[in-house]
Amino acid sequence: MPSAPSRDLETFPNPQPGRDYTIRIRVPEFTCLCPKTGQPDFAELTLEYVPAALCVELKALKMYVWSFRDEGAFHEAVTNRILTDLVEVAAPRFMRLTADFNVRGGIYTRVVAEHRAPGWEPPPPVQLP
Repeated sequence: MPSAPSRDLETFPNPQPGRDYTIRIRVPEFTCLCPKTGQPDFAELTLEYVPAALCVELKALKMYVWSFRDEGAFHEAVTNRILTDLVEVAAPRFMRLTADFNVRGGIYTRVVAEHRAPGWEPPPPVQLP
């Protein structure tokens, strides 16, 4: 197999560090295991962030997400762990991770976790006519 799961996240220099802009990444095939039953849990992750000096490298992110496939995790714990790991490596101005888990026992779960760098304030929204 040419590639394998990895917890090694990578970054690259932000090409526009002086500008606030948003990067949105959709990961529609996240899987982990239910820690109670061992059955697979499926989710769509949406990562939104305003980079500072670094951006998240996508292939490394793909391998990182893959590394959870055989790990038992509660939805809340795995969402917060992923956000913590991404913040640690990329140190963004702002980052939000939304995890939309498919139905389990008749219940859908959405977990939203956020990070905001100290002192960073979002620019005011622009209202166009």
